[in-house]
Order: sequence, then C-alpha cells, then structure tokens
Amino acid sequence: MAADKREGLTYRGAGVDIDAGNEVVDRIKQHVIGTHGPEVLGGSHGGFGGMFALGAGYRDPVLIGATDGVGTKLKVAFAAGIHDTVGIDLVAMCVNDILVPGARPLFFLDYLATGAVDPGAIEGIVRGIAEGCKQAGCALLGGETAEMPGFYRPKEYDLAGFSVGVLERDQVIDGSAVGAGDTVLGLASSGVHSNGFSLVRAALLEGDDSLPLDAPAPGFEKTLAEVLLTPTRIYVKPVLAAIEAHPGGVHAMAHITGGGLVENIPRVLPEGLGVRIHRSAWTRPPIFSLIEERGRIAIAEMDRVFNQGVGLVMIVESARADEISQTLTAAGETVFTIGEVTGAPGVEID
Repeated sequence: MAADKREGLTYRGAGVDIDAGNEVVDRIKQHVIGTHGPEVLGGSHGGFGGMFALGAGYRDPVLIGATDGVGTKLKVAFAAGIHDTVGIDLVAMCVNDILVPGARPLFFLDYLATGAVDPGAIEGIVRGIAEGCKQAGCALLGGETAEMPGFYRPKEYDLAGFSVGVLERDQVIDGSAVGAGDTVLGLASSGVHSNGFSLVRAALLEGDDSLPLDAPAPGFEKTLAEVLLTPTRIYVKPVLAAIEAHPGGVHAMAHITGGGLVENIPRVLPEGLGVRIHRSAWTRPPIFSLIEERGRIAIAEMDRVFNQGVGLVMIVESARADEISQTLTAAGETVFTIGEVTGAPGVEID
C-alpha cells in the first residue's frame, strides 16, 4: 500500500497566522505600557489577566462598568483605510458612559476580531485605544485579538471595549437631586461621534449620488473621511474637574449617543420631570446639515438618531450654572446653556 504523501494541515494553512499575531503583540506593547501608572501590577505586557490596585483613600467605593463598540462607523474606516481614530471612539463610548454617575475610569480592555491579522492596521487601532485611555486618564489593562478566517471579510474587523470606574457611594450622581428650574448645559460634540452611521452611510455613501470619501464634501475643507472619522470627544477630565470644583452642583448627566437628546436625557430624570431645549442655543456642526439635506431626513428623525452637536448634557443647579460652565470652558470644553428642567415629562425642543 502506497504511503500517503499529502502534506498535513497547519494553522497558517487554515487561515490563522500565529507569527503575525506575535508581531502584533510586539508592535502594540509600547502603546499599552504608555497608559500604565503604579496602580497596574504585574510588570509585563502579555499576561493572562491584568491586575489593577484600587489603592487607599476610598471610604465606601462603588465600581461601575460599561461595555460598547464602534458600530458601523468601522465601515467608513475600512473604506478609507484609516484605523487610528476608531480606537479613540471605542474608549470614548465606554468611559463617557462611566462618567454619567460621576465615576473616574480606572482601566480599559479591548476585543478585536478580524479575518486575517494585519499588524500595521492593528497597531494603528491600538495606538488609538491607548490615546483614548490617556485622554480619559485610565490604563489600557489588556485585550484580545481574535483571528477568525471565514467569519469576517478581508481587511474588516470588529471592536468591543470594556471599562471599569470608581466613585464614592455618597457621591453618586443619580438624578435624584434634579428639580424644575435646573439649568441644562450642553457640551459640544466633535461631530457625529459613533452613533447613527447606518443612516450616515445611507445618506452620503450609498446610491448613484454617493460622495467620495477621499475628497472634501461640499462646503468642507477636510475630506469626507476625515470629517466622518473625527473621534468621539472624551469628556472625562473636564467634567470630573467641574464636579470636584462645585460639590453638589451637578444633579444629573447624560451621554448623548443613539437616541439623541430626545431619548437619552429622560433616562436620568426623576419621574414627572422633563426638559425644554432651545435649538438656537448652540451651533450644529455642518456635517449634520449635509446628512439631513442629502438624505432628506426629517428633523425629528435627526433628533432621535444623532447628537446634533451636543455630546454630553449636564443638568446643574441654576444658581451655579455660570460658574460650572466657566470651569468646563477653562478645561477646554465648549459649553452651551441649552435649556431648563420643567414639570412636564419628556423632551421638548423648540
């Protein structure tokens, strides 16, 4: 009987390149370690789990976790070949949620899944994640890169993130202090952020009249890709500074993600209360006008899908609104007084 001379299967032959994965680990090490402080234990990158010391000084600490992704904004990154901004988005979507009750993010972990490892692209993604962690003041504690051939299209990937923060139990901002007459402050967004991109792509990038990503859109100096891939703003450091400087002055906060002002603000209001928002109080970034016009989208739909230029809402004591706004402005935020709390449930935008 003749010997079987067929070559045996290998993992590389099945589509998984372990050597490329090891190259990724080497490439991203500097970015990860660059986010570490003395709270990160273990002394090395690449362990099976990350260790973080909470440290002394907490009386009654409460931990808060959040997880999120970047959504179909990734489709724009794939098409444009720009990968170092979506990592910032990934961090922002988690740490801005953690910020809502007033927590300080401690650490972040990421999960990246792709059909084939591209070390250069993955290094860009992780470089963005590390930059987001630096902006938020938290450590990139670890992550996972999963190579899954046949599951994702070539040069495509998905991202997910997870973050943990801490705050004192008696300092939790839960909306219970909100009352009629409180002032609603809006912190400017950097653009579309990371929600609504299925509608963005339908309005701008699909169909016979689609716009090219590598050229400026009408009325813009930057390319459309650069405008759409502007990273989500991370509000952590300025907002925590304002909370610390004005104890008890911040009554509630809302991260304006999918659902817009209309659906996110009521999530932090006591039963029976609502807000009146004045559209003329802030300047809407022009990208939203482009999306609205080219997609022939009703303003009510725009309000439910996009942040419309307001990425974070803070409901504050009316008598202290100006000083809180001044603290935020000094920390680099663009702040608008956009409305007030009313005794009528819901969100009215006039």
